[in-house]
Amino acid sequence: MIRLLVVDDSALMRRLLATVFAGEADFTLAFARDGLEALACLAEFRPDVITLDIHMPRLDGLACLDRIMLERPCPVVMVSAMTEAGADATLEAMQLGAVDFIAKPAGAISLAIDELGPLLVRKVRAAAQARLRRSLRLAERVRHAVAPLVRETVAPLVRQGVPPPGAARAAEPRPQPQPQPQALPQPLPRPQAAPDRVVLVGTSTGGPPALDALLSPLPADFPWPILVAQHMPAVFTGPLARRLDRLCALTVEEVVRPQPLRPGHVYIGRGDADIVLAMRPGGPVVQAAPALPGYPWHPSVDRLVNSALQHLGAPRLVGVLMTGMGHDGAAAMTRLRAGGGRTIAEAEETAVVWGMPGELVRAGGAEAVVPLEAIAATLLGWLR
Repeated sequence: MIRLLVVDDSALMRRLLATVFAGEADFTLAFARDGLEALACLAEFRPDVITLDIHMPRLDGLACLDRIMLERPCPVVMVSAMTEAGADATLEAMQLGAVDFIAKPAGAISLAIDELGPLLVRKVRAAAQARLRRSLRLAERVRHAVAPLVRETVAPLVRQGVPPPGAARAAEPRPQPQPQPQALPQPLPRPQAAPDRVVLVGTSTGGPPALDALLSPLPADFPWPILVAQHMPAVFTGPLARRLDRLCALTVEEVVRPQPLRPGHVYIGRGDADIVLAMRPGGPVVQAAPALPGYPWHPSVDRLVNSALQHLGAPRLVGVLMTGMGHDGAAAMTRLRAGGGRTIAEAEETAVVWGMPGELVRAGGAEAVVPLEAIAATLLGWLR
């Protein structure tokens, strides 16, 4: 049996969630109206999973989550509003230790519960099997561990008199966006040089902290563009990109229009759509594409990899599949590896949910299976 503690200050929400899980034979439920009641339930009820609302009186969801992780670590699924403020709070919760989240529908919840319920049940079941992160300061530990590799990678280029890719951009202050009047679309600028390789990253449950740990150690002049398909609703991917951009030396942006691939850049696929690679006269570009019914998760890792295989070919690609529920990306990255590309699967011991990378390993498509803190170092080693 899965012992589930539902924490929400809304009596309607508690009643609706009770209805959702009443039809599932493998759940035992308890309820709390705010963070203080939830903390009081920890020792007595000993939950396997907690669903936690963010906005509550007395002790809100973020403060409660912080206390849970200190007093009795337990997998937590956040229940978040479908707003930008809700997205920022959810991403903060993921850094504090939450393993997943579900977004409340914008309209009447009672009308949307039939659609929301099955997804929540799947997420809670997956959370019950999830591994909590071993450290909430993983990104800093990784930065320290790979610093010598960064120096070894960049220093030889400098000694040879070759400016590292991205050096010109790093030497200038990043321009601040200014509001512009609407105008006719402008031609895409030509890339400085076609990248010799492109990194394709797929992740889902537990992905935001994993992306931080992957990207933070990489230097600003990392020469391979990085394209990311992270399963998320659209309201969350913009805040995710902005958060990662603040934390990383790389430039991180959400893909909302076609953009040429540039070294030192990370492109986050917009939620509720797909991210694909396409070819233009000036070279490869990354762009958003409407979701297709043949791909059940969005942004789709399989579709991203398939588009890159079509336009660049496997030998120019590096695939990285990290924590996530399901099997998205495993089939396409197996083809990538078979065609001469390189692939990395996150190891089971660090993945919050070893679904997606586990499927890649079982299919024989993983060239390297490494813990999360070693993925950046592996990429830097392959770069050298």
